[in-house]
Amino acid sequence: MQQSLARAKVLIEALPYIREFNQKTVVIKYGGHAMVDEELKKNFALDVILMKYIGLNPVIVHGGGPQINRFLEKMRIKPSYIQGMRVTDGETMDVVEMVLVGKVNKEIVGLINHCGGRAVGLSGRDGDLVQARKMTLLSRPEVENAPPELIDLGRVGEVTRVNPEVLRTLDEKDFIPVIAPVGVGEDGQAYNINADLVAGAIAARLNAVKLILLTDVEGVKDADGRLLSSIAKDSVEQLIEDGVIQGGMIPKVRCCRAALEGGVTKAHIVDGRQEHAILLEMFTHEGIGTEIVQ
Repeated sequence: MQQSLARAKVLIEALPYIREFNQKTVVIKYGGHAMVDEELKKNFALDVILMKYIGLNPVIVHGGGPQINRFLEKMRIKPSYIQGMRVTDGETMDVVEMVLVGKVNKEIVGLINHCGGRAVGLSGRDGDLVQARKMTLLSRPEVENAPPELIDLGRVGEVTRVNPEVLRTLDEKDFIPVIAPVGVGEDGQAYNINADLVAGAIAARLNAVKLILLTDVEGVKDADGRLLSSIAKDSVEQLIEDGVIQGGMIPKVRCCRAALEGGVTKAHIVDGRQEHAILLEMFTHEGIGTEIVQ
């Protein structure tokens, strides 16, 4: 009986959040360990299905860097990175699109559908969903006062516009969109785009109530290693300057800040290694991870 009462209390605790988020859009960047561990993959699919059934509109944007690297190794192509960005020539772009769109995307769609949901796979090229241009990257001069040089990353892009028409159509038919982060340029060519950036741009265009980035860390920590449960977007640059936010967390936090500036209500950086991380963040008082707020 006590276990049954505990379950009932969990449902009652979730009730105000279910009411608040009803008919609202939540964009989830799916990546990291949550895409590798079989149990976590199943938990993720069930979490997303539950969100759909209780009236939310989940939109998934996924990564796939490790899967791309494994395929490149089989083809004896050595991956190359500059400032954390994958150098993407024409041959590498073919592999990126084939793996992300043809393999990873379909595996996620298949898992959600197998678990009882209704998912549809897309890339940014479908319906001109994610329009892009070539990313401009400047070198970091090693000599003081030396001018930076332009770095050519190949077919690496940045989002210029999101066309939400296809996503709204899927929402009306109660489908869950699963999006591979491949954009399309004005010339019709495909561009490889960072999945966090695609998720943030889509969240802003859809006026999402939440942007959730699943990662392999607990969240943002302070100088003493304690988890920061909440950060105001206006304090982000100061925390970076002070060295509190560093490394790979910097682009994620900046992505969240940009999404908030674009109209997203709240952004979250959540540990995807935690079972049912999305539900714990959205439907409990304590939540997990770090939220970035207005």
